[in-house]
Amino acid sequence: MGMRILAALAVLVSAAVHLDLWPDVRDNHVIGPAFMLNAVGGVVIAVLLVCWKHWIPPLLAVGFGISTILAFTISATAGMYGVHEHWSGFSVWAALIAEVVAAVAGAIVLYRELGARSEVAVADRQPADSSVL
Repeated sequence: MGMRILAALAVLVSAAVHLDLWPDVRDNHVIGPAFMLNAVGGVVIAVLLVCWKHWIPPLLAVGFGISTILAFTISATAGMYGVHEHWSGFSVWAALIAEVVAAVAGAIVLYRELGARSEVAVADRQPADSSVL
């Protein structure tokens, strides 16, 4: 549960950063809605991570972290819809660190939960007492 909470907190930090930056980009017809979607989606993913014990929320956290990092990297290198970001400032680094943590923590949760599930499935297929054979 601790890794799920860490992933949820990381997604919330990224969502909060995007909500904080939204007034600066809200007039951009693509980036403005994307920042708001990121903020709302981050809250939803965080709630799901804590409340729903399924493999989908950690997968969403991994996708959220990776896609947000990729979008920022494109914006910082080539520019995106008129926005050319730079690798400087507290917001940039706070969001980047939070997104890396969200992706890594989500991946760890997936590995632990899906790995444990597959081990149980393998154990269920093996006979309980092989000496009977």
